[in-house]
Amino acid sequence: MLIRFLIICLCFLSLPSNDEVTITWSESKKLTWADFRGPVGTDTDAVAVTASGITFSFSVKQNSNDELLSFKAKVEAHFYPEKSWYIKAKGDDHILAHEQLHFDITELHVRKLRYDISKLNMSQHIKEDLRRVHVKANEDLARMQNAYDTQSQNSINKEQQAIWSQFVKDELKKFEDFKSK
Repeated sequence: MLIRFLIICLCFLSLPSNDEVTITWSESKKLTWADFRGPVGTDTDAVAVTASGITFSFSVKQNSNDELLSFKAKVEAHFYPEKSWYIKAKGDDHILAHEQLHFDITELHVRKLRYDISKLNMSQHIKEDLRRVHVKANEDLARMQNAYDTQSQNSINKEQQAIWSQFVKDELKKFEDFKSK
């Protein structure tokens, strides 16, 4: 039983289109199979696919001399129901928990990105600094998602699945000050 994930790496200043359905990560809202509404993939042996990613935008304030004075950044973890799917006959609670952890890993990297942004100093290079930490966050997210699927054998290895679940829970706690509201 192979399960894949899909990371939507949104480009700089990219936000979901107004008509695209998204679910923003929330501690109180866990995914259900009803959230997986995309067409089932036919060219794969995956049982489920989670499409999630980091949505990132920022704005800068500058004076009349074009000097950058301050910045604001917005970072969120989004799940994309229309791009996520599962095979109804094979989807169970164990696989759903595996998919939820993919979304939780996305939230973890959102928190880490917010932390990295909080450490940036205002400078005339802030736009480049923000782009750099955003790119790094997406690269780190992709690496962790791949490691998670590889080590858990896409949820088949229940011992590794449990280890990953505890690891992500602990990491989310470390960055609790930067959690999504």
